[in-house]
Amino acid sequence: MFGKIVYISDNVAHVSIPKDAPIIMNLMNMHVVFEDENKKILGEVEDISEDIVKIRFLGELTDNRFIGGVLRKPKLTATVRIINSEELTMVMGSKTPGSLMLGMSPLYENMPIQVDINELCSNHMAIFGNTGSGKSYGVARFIQSLFYNSEFVPFKSNFMIFDAYGEYHNAFQSINQINPNYNFKFYTTNQAQLEEGGELLRIPLWLLGIDDFALLLNAENHSQLPIIERMLKLVRVFATDSDISLRYKNHLIAKAIMDIMYTNQTAASKRNDIFSILASCSTEQFNLEAPVQGLGYVRKFRECFLIDTAGQFTESILVTQYITSFIDDDLERYEPTPDHFFTLDDLEKALQFTLISEGLLRNERLYDEAITLKVRLHSLAIGDNKEFFHYPKYISMENYIASLVAKNGKKAQIVNFNLEDADDRVAKTIVKIFSKLLFDFTKRLKERASIPFHIVLEESHRYVQNDSDNFLLGYNIFERIAKEGRKFGLLLLLISQRPVELSETVISQCANFLIFKTSHPRDLDYLKKVLPNVSAEIIEKQKILQPGTCVAFGPAFKIPMIVRMPLPNPEPYSSNADVVGRWTK
Repeated sequence: MFGKIVYISDNVAHVSIPKDAPIIMNLMNMHVVFEDENKKILGEVEDISEDIVKIRFLGELTDNRFIGGVLRKPKLTATVRIINSEELTMVMGSKTPGSLMLGMSPLYENMPIQVDINELCSNHMAIFGNTGSGKSYGVARFIQSLFYNSEFVPFKSNFMIFDAYGEYHNAFQSINQINPNYNFKFYTTNQAQLEEGGELLRIPLWLLGIDDFALLLNAENHSQLPIIERMLKLVRVFATDSDISLRYKNHLIAKAIMDIMYTNQTAASKRNDIFSILASCSTEQFNLEAPVQGLGYVRKFRECFLIDTAGQFTESILVTQYITSFIDDDLERYEPTPDHFFTLDDLEKALQFTLISEGLLRNERLYDEAITLKVRLHSLAIGDNKEFFHYPKYISMENYIASLVAKNGKKAQIVNFNLEDADDRVAKTIVKIFSKLLFDFTKRLKERASIPFHIVLEESHRYVQNDSDNFLLGYNIFERIAKEGRKFGLLLLLISQRPVELSETVISQCANFLIFKTSHPRDLDYLKKVLPNVSAEIIEKQKILQPGTCVAFGPAFKIPMIVRMPLPNPEPYSSNADVVGRWTK
């Protein structure tokens, strides 16, 4: 079938086709072996003309294994032949207890393609492709295959699927029929799904840090971060029904009032500002009706601010003595313990006290930024999303993470978060919050990477973006996980139809790729730019792929290969609408 090697340029051999040689198969993308003395070099047919076949070198076959890359090119006298079945097994992989059948080769009569599970699952992974190309089916089948494997029991696996449209519930809900030790659990933002066995997604507020609240309240400037930090300190002080909580509140109110008392405003303006403070922040000792004890008489707090003919407060000495008796600067050094239950309502009250402290009342710009946070917090507290942040009782981070993967006293290996009823901004923030919680949890484990988690991000372009996090916080949680998470056992699986909208840093840290048919020129150019191991040949291959077929490459694969994924069983809810059926029903 093959003649002599005509010449070799770069990494490509140009091989002649004898005129009398029968063409018994379609050679495009087939693999061939160059034999030269004791050396075997694997190549792939990338172009065919009337009398010349171009074959790109892929690696060497030696000692019954495949080694990628070619150090020594074959001689021009080397023989060229089609790869045999034994050599093909070296490339396609063989079945072992630690392997997974990812799919079949459409080039070699549906020969199974086996991949090492560790090589595939211990690295970040990305799955790209147009709508309808088979991404969701591929993800469902890939995860199902892990659990269908009779020689491999991933009992302690943790797949956290963030599902933008509720597609994967059907694919995994019956996983315990494979093995009663397997369990599927799903959280939802859709109240209607509670009747289907779902749990309403709820996040404990006290597990969130400054950065989380900055994202949740859509903070825009660095100057808003100290305001959030102050709010979190105060809410933890006020969360305890203790003497120090009341003393701290009175201290803050007293300082704020004294700041106003020493301004150059008129008495009427001072009174208005003081009464405004008490309207938003009050205690038993500081409210308009609180009794103020004088020498032999009692005044209500508001009566101390009557103005005489000279334009002064009639009881300025009395009220000043009363207010300053509550100021205790030692309280400012008090640091509350972080482990306290609180609600959105408690946060609102803490932010009110923050507004009267830290000199915010006298700083117009900072006060405006604080008011912006106040409005957003109030909108969250009264809006449709408030239920997602209403956790009924205190729980630690470790116990919360454990509760996510627990179902009726058993271990759930697949946890699906259905975010279809959360608006885009809140959904993005929720995914970031969960990702950061998992990152912090895995970092704290005594034995590094002892509890692996896989974060599966469907429609990942909605979350993993080049957004303002780096400017505001100094980091993006997905970029941090991409760069550091692997060593802690926290792995990303990105699924997207628009890789161009994803963070370059995150994509660059992905090792294994399944690329289904992608046709948008910007996406293709982007993939070539950010992926050092993607070649023009891979890009050209995926342009003509059928639905359910992908180009797979990375450390889990000996060579880039075309893989036909089996249909998942059961299937996810991701197929097209049956327009004809619905129109005629």
